[in-house]
Amino acid sequence: MSIYSRTFTANLRTLLTRSPPCLPLISQLFLPKTSARVPLICANSKKLNCRVKSSMAEFATEKGKGKVRVFGTEEAMAVSLAKHTADLSDKFAKERGAFTVVVSGGSLIKSLRKLVEAPYIDSVDWSKWHVFWVDERVVPKDHEDSNYKLAYDDFLSVVPIPTGNVYAINDALSAEGAADDYETCVKHLVKINKIDFSQASGFPKFDLMLLGMGPDGHIASLFPGHPLVQENKQWVSFIENSPKPPPRRITFTFPVINSSANVALVVAGAEKADAVNVVLGDGQNSELLPVQMVSPEGELTWFLDRGAASKL
Repeated sequence: MSIYSRTFTANLRTLLTRSPPCLPLISQLFLPKTSARVPLICANSKKLNCRVKSSMAEFATEKGKGKVRVFGTEEAMAVSLAKHTADLSDKFAKERGAFTVVVSGGSLIKSLRKLVEAPYIDSVDWSKWHVFWVDERVVPKDHEDSNYKLAYDDFLSVVPIPTGNVYAINDALSAEGAADDYETCVKHLVKINKIDFSQASGFPKFDLMLLGMGPDGHIASLFPGHPLVQENKQWVSFIENSPKPPPRRITFTFPVINSSANVALVVAGAEKADAVNVVLGDGQNSELLPVQMVSPEGELTWFLDRGAASKL
């Protein structure tokens, strides 16, 4: 085991053993109070920068793995994620006059819940937000499997983002048609400078991509061993045989994900600890996990709760 891995594991135990603290369509998410620092010794300061607060440990990992923030509770993680998102919203709204945000489904939307509470519900300039989905199931928007419905019920119906700034897929089309339509929509928004463009990669450069992760290490609708993880030309692709139901989906490809200015990987729950350990610890897997392929041009930040970090 490397010095990095031993130190990372020891530092996490310090925290974990402590008591826990484009189709526009819609109708009309902090850190805890600063507390005393807890002393923490880093064995290799060149590779690892660490700090611990009452409910959070933060680590600067090896190049390409980003910053890792580990929280004693999912609640503390949600508080920090809200501040992280609100700070980026303020930054890009001032710099670009727009804030382009890509969300996923699953538990990610629940983790954004603090954004619909004070102070953010009133302080965030929601008029500058433009919301997209990293992947979507090709089902009606009122279907229980719809990522749009999940986001609308718990987030979009609460915050005053303009109707025309929310870009859902056209679910009346086939999976292939919906993917082509969504890519056309994104290309148009790049052309009129609503979405930034990466000169380095030639793909759209979203301001913030908020990603969850499945227990198998999949992100978006990019699954282990599936040919789509190797797609490097299309912006948006489709899948009709998803290993996880429903089978018909569209998804951003890795070149789009990795062109982002900021990526937040938000992972909660002990059932995801094995995959987290493969990426950040000494865990082994017979094939490369999709989450291991996340390596953005900009900043990568991991948000982990106690359970997700339990095997590091």
